[in-house]
Amino acid sequence: MRDILYLDQLEQAETLLKPARVDVLRQLAEPRSCTEVAAALGQTPQRVHYHVKKLVEAGVVTQVADRRVRGVTEGVFQATARSYWLSPALVGRIGTRRERDELNLGHLLDLVEQVQVDIAALDRSRPELPSVGVAGEIRVAPEHRAEFLADLRTTLQELFTRYGGAKGDAFSLVVACYPKETPDG
Repeated sequence: MRDILYLDQLEQAETLLKPARVDVLRQLAEPRSCTEVAAALGQTPQRVHYHVKKLVEAGVVTQVADRRVRGVTEGVFQATARSYWLSPALVGRIGTRRERDELNLGHLLDLVEQVQVDIAALDRSRPELPSVGVAGEIRVAPEHRAEFLADLRTTLQELFTRYGGAKGDAFSLVVACYPKETPDG
């Protein structure tokens, strides 16, 4: 089972838009038969089998085994991942695309999507996946916003220059700076 499955096909997303299928998918965090899932959800095995079939077609569930129960062979299924990320590209952009602007929130969303794609593609079987995540909040007076953003850009450009050589492990770096809604306005 993968940690994350990045869904960028409309058919996959449509499969997960039905709450009943999401309930079945949650039950398949561990390998189970349709009969076991049906009992847990208070559904008929036929109804669960229908949803499992759709989830298998979408690639979010896989059959992991067969077993004989009272002379009948039944499939054992499991979710293919622990988490599922839907690509914002599934919705698409409304209106014309603005010029690529680093101060544009649309650009920030594009970066976040690229991070999702990159993380989902990582080989989780590798023993070491060095990474770091840092989050915090900075408060900047309105008259100092431009200065703050310039300082942030300069600091990052210095890091890119210092560590931007052609040798060594490649890392992607995305820094997101966006306004935070606060209860006091």
